[in-house]
Amino acid sequence: MNIARLLWETASAVPDRIAVRHGELAWRYDAFAARAAAVADALHAAGVARGDRVGILLPHGPDAAAAFYGASAAGAIVTVLNWLYRPRQVEHVLAHADVHVLLTARDWVAQQARSLEAGARLLFIEDVAAEGRATPVDAAGGDPAQINYTSGSTGGPKGVVMSHDNLLAGIRTVVDYLGITREDRIASLLPFSFVYGFNQLNCAVATGARLDVIGTALAPDVVRDLQRHESTVLAAVPPLWMQLLGVAEFATPIPSLRVVTCAGGRLSPEGVRALRTAQPQARLFLMYGLTEVFRSTFLPPEEVDAHPDSMGRAVPGSRVYVLRDDGTVCDDGEVGELVHAGPTVALGYWNDPDATARTFRPNPTADAAVPALARAVYSGDLVRRDADGRLYYVGRRDRMIKTLGFRVSPDEIADVIYASKQVTEAVVTSEPDAVRGERIVAHVVLAPGGALDALRRWCGVELPRHMQPARWDVRDAIPRNASGKHDVLALKAKPPAP
Repeated sequence: MNIARLLWETASAVPDRIAVRHGELAWRYDAFAARAAAVADALHAAGVARGDRVGILLPHGPDAAAAFYGASAAGAIVTVLNWLYRPRQVEHVLAHADVHVLLTARDWVAQQARSLEAGARLLFIEDVAAEGRATPVDAAGGDPAQINYTSGSTGGPKGVVMSHDNLLAGIRTVVDYLGITREDRIASLLPFSFVYGFNQLNCAVATGARLDVIGTALAPDVVRDLQRHESTVLAAVPPLWMQLLGVAEFATPIPSLRVVTCAGGRLSPEGVRALRTAQPQARLFLMYGLTEVFRSTFLPPEEVDAHPDSMGRAVPGSRVYVLRDDGTVCDDGEVGELVHAGPTVALGYWNDPDATARTFRPNPTADAAVPALARAVYSGDLVRRDADGRLYYVGRRDRMIKTLGFRVSPDEIADVIYASKQVTEAVVTSEPDAVRGERIVAHVVLAPGGALDALRRWCGVELPRHMQPARWDVRDAIPRNASGKHDVLALKAKPPAP
């Protein structure tokens, strides 16, 4: 089924319900579908045929949502670009995906320091009618639907190709375990270019829930919008959760908020406890995923207080394994690579068969006899499993620090730094060292009243010598990539301002 049919079906079932709100703008589901149909009409007029690539570069809001469903309805393979991208990043995606039409806004073009050098035709959202008549073209479930470009936090961006069935499976999975219903009001902070934020949109459309787009990046304003909209579901990445926890008003429970989720990185146990204290009425889901499969694991809220450092177990319908390098299953407590099999495993990387072969491989376990589990994604993430099947994140295979003969997890060090209560943000990286092999570098933003001397003393007590940072980089802010995650590459490439 074409993913776009979700919107048309929901608009037919509940045309009068509010679908998307943004500021004073509120679209009903019938108006939402009509705008998506107008996008499809405009793309057809621009010569887009089934299987052509269409890029969407629009600010986070209703038009960006309608653009995705409209492009899918036209039969295109869609790639959603982050509004904060500059010409260089946009040109890379357009060239790599051989994009036929880029749907954007004149504001973006006007804000750039130079013109866009790309072969794609530009279509401006301002020229698209409010309503159209198109209906979704037929598509097989296994057909490519979307190309998601990875954030590049651990290397160059690659285009992950998701099928219509992949997207639908991800929606069903999340709606099921979060219990999303038509009565929910989902706060949308994360961009649709980020699969975490994009799935929020899809879950709303699939259930007829309301999506409230929050257009501010200032944490105090976010909290006020959550209160004003009476939001019931809130998703955020760890850096955003830490910012919200720094707002005094967020320490008072928001009665309407019933579900909060964390993915896109690991929230420290200290952060988990702080979030539970601030919003005890909300069910907290700690989740883990990667672009190549969307979502792999979640920890049920009932287990969060006892296991704040766990990423949970496999999502329904999927299998997650902890494997040694030889493909055999690790024992409980043994560190190995997380390998995922199930209905959300992507088709591969766009135009990159070598990378596809390295990451998407045959499943080496006994479950491989089940056709849906025959193919697996090797995540590159190192995890361990306890006796009850819960998984614990250890670190990226390519981010583990080798220092003084030890393999060290940067996230384990960051957890200790957060526990000091001296910082609001912390990222641990490394740099070459002739004696140690690598020296540990801690990039931190001090909390109000926090002190570096106190932080050093804390780590001196709580960390063994080989895990203590050799260099402290105190900053006003830690850079983020387009998905809102801490940008590790930028930290390594650019020293702090004097």
